[in-house]
Amino acid sequence: MYTKQFEIRWSDIDANRHLANSAYLNFMSHTRMSFMLEHGLGQNDLARYNVGPVVFYEHIYYFKEVFSNEPVTVTMALKGLSDDGKYFEFTHNIYNAKGEHAAHCEILGSWIDLKTRKITALPDDLIKGIHQLEKTEDFKVLTQEDTRKFGKRPVNNPSMAI
Repeated sequence: MYTKQFEIRWSDIDANRHLANSAYLNFMSHTRMSFMLEHGLGQNDLARYNVGPVVFYEHIYYFKEVFSNEPVTVTMALKGLSDDGKYFEFTHNIYNAKGEHAAHCEILGSWIDLKTRKITALPDDLIKGIHQLEKTEDFKVLTQEDTRKFGKRPVNNPSMAI
């Protein structure tokens, strides 16, 4: 399982003097980027193909408070991947210094062509890096339908149109 440890900084704490929700997101994002860099999906690798990752959603479940001066460990596993690598789903778990489960997150995303701004498949020589990530017990092959499973669609506000 891929893991990364973080020291809680003053700026990671919110008004309730515990870890801010934005810090959880930042730690998980940093964990994903570290994994990608270590497995052939760094900025230079992605730039060769002009692709970048995009997040469709991040669902976070909080179980236990985390306070300053408590390091946290963030894990990462592969929950889903489409056959062409276009769609991915990762899970993250965050543990406090005592090993207590503080939070769980499921993140679904894709890759976009940075020129056309359209969703694109990940090139074969890059997808092999993702396959190095440990899979969850409920891993599944993703399809486009999985990206719509919550039924959320954009609703434009006609009063905002110019």
